[in-house]
Amino acid sequence: MNHLQRFAVLLGVLALASTVAPSAHASDHGETHESVSGSTTLRVQLGPRPFYLIDQMTPGPLKTRLEACRERPMRRTDFSIGHRGAALQFPEHTRESYEAAIRMGAGIVECDVTFTADRELVCRHSQCDLATTTNILATPLAAKCSEPFRPAEFDPQTGELIRPASARCCTTDITLAEFKTLKGKMDAFNPRARTVAEFMDATPRWRTDLYTGSGTLMTHAESIELFRKAGVKFTPELKMPSVEMPWQGEFTQSDYAKKLIDEYRAAGIPARDVFVQSFNLADIRYWVEHEPEFGSQAVYLDDRVYTDPGFMPSLADMERLKALGVNIIAPPMWALVTLDARGHIVPSEYARLARAADLDIITWTLERSGLLAQGGGWYYQSIRPAIHNDGDTYVLLDVLARQVGIRGIFSDWPATVTYYANCMRH
Repeated sequence: MNHLQRFAVLLGVLALASTVAPSAHASDHGETHESVSGSTTLRVQLGPRPFYLIDQMTPGPLKTRLEACRERPMRRTDFSIGHRGAALQFPEHTRESYEAAIRMGAGIVECDVTFTADRELVCRHSQCDLATTTNILATPLAAKCSEPFRPAEFDPQTGELIRPASARCCTTDITLAEFKTLKGKMDAFNPRARTVAEFMDATPRWRTDLYTGSGTLMTHAESIELFRKAGVKFTPELKMPSVEMPWQGEFTQSDYAKKLIDEYRAAGIPARDVFVQSFNLADIRYWVEHEPEFGSQAVYLDDRVYTDPGFMPSLADMERLKALGVNIIAPPMWALVTLDARGHIVPSEYARLARAADLDIITWTLERSGLLAQGGGWYYQSIRPAIHNDGDTYVLLDVLARQVGIRGIFSDWPATVTYYANCMRH
């Protein structure tokens, strides 16, 4: 056999090998394959942002370690939670946003759950955010909004803003069929708007409108099916109703909490794959008592750190939550960290007490602050003097992961967390 013949045989062997079923580690190298459950594992695609952030970091051991992982194959990880999908650049709670989060390696993806006039569950961050997250004001459905668009008013003498532009459009203003005709947009509004077009055209400069062409809105059931097929886990948040409950005199808060669980049961989703969330402790207690399989890993979103001026964390309070059946607590990032005497980021008293009470911790939200050169804004308020550039995203994440000991973090751009988790073995 001459050299050309040997080469031809080798090519044939390689071609045959490429047609066989992928190995158990195929997803590590980017292939798409069918899992035993029938879900499809999509290739993890990080894009340039994690590498950009690492390049911005101040030289040191953490940067060196993260740089060493540049060529490592990346796996999906439950440490990376898609916050409303990939809301940094995609309209939140849309199919496109969810698919982007899944491709970035998020092992868990969030659908915030609210309901329509006909009591159907849909994915929206707030029951009454349609004016800022969809195109409803530019459609005939604007006539159904609770509060129609009102242009901004200015002082005719000084030109100063007297009353900002406003509109209030709720999912309960419309039916599910009507909801499905809308298109998602980046969440924003212009308070100085004189027209609907000006009101809607307000995406922050550090985000983008490049991916708003479709903006496919999703029902909760549709999100379940999408996530199931992709092989990711679920973290639905039961949103606080913006309407009087019971809705229409019949649909109670318990009915609402039960309906959310029922849609997972109907889809055959095991409770171990679902992390139900709520800011309302009563919802958590309902699930613990009536849906214990789901309630055992329900996530209590703790907003007391910023809504209750008198709130002070204590071990007694954390142990009280544990006794009520709370196993996972989730405050915003800044509540878990503080600065020590040297100006270094360290775990806060809240974080230490939560761990002392044997509570698991999830937190929110990374990549939701724009450029960090100005200190990071609301999400970095407890450590602002230590935040200087975009690379400090990873400095904070490292403290949360290795010192606070969080089990996962919501991110508006899951690729950032996926890279860290793979590199640091979370």
